[in-house]
Amino acid sequence: MPTTRRQFLSLAGGITAAGTIPIVTLRPLEATPGMLNTAIRNVVGEAPIRTGRVKLDIPPLVENGNTVPMTVSVASPMTPDDYVRSIHVFNEKNPQPNIGNFHLGPWAGRAQVSTRIRLADTQKVVAIARLSDDSFWQVAADVVVTLAACTEEMN
Repeated sequence: MPTTRRQFLSLAGGITAAGTIPIVTLRPLEATPGMLNTAIRNVVGEAPIRTGRVKLDIPPLVENGNTVPMTVSVASPMTPDDYVRSIHVFNEKNPQPNIGNFHLGPWAGRAQVSTRIRLADTQKVVAIARLSDDSFWQVAADVVVTLAACTEEMN
């Protein structure tokens, strides 16, 4: 049976109306210190994390949390026998506690990454480096944010 014009328009209108219904995704408004620790343990497992060898350059006070410059560098010769495998950056209060994972190797030449991040509020930022000997090193910095980011609703 052929479809009539009226049936086609009714079906198209129904599909269009269904496409305008907002989809709401429920997630925590901000991470908790427990979520931060869980995210870190998902990367390092049960390995001990030492302090040192990692340097985190991030402003201690930022006016706008939408674009915060950050550089993480690790003291390493970056030779085939001694290099940084990865750098992981975490935060305490953003909806997603894992900001980024950067994979390196001896070919990188220098163990350093620079980027811009978003920070939802005043919080702690943690950078962890995994070296070629499977040791983990960390540094943490507190950042005061005057204008928060990550405040939009998920639709």
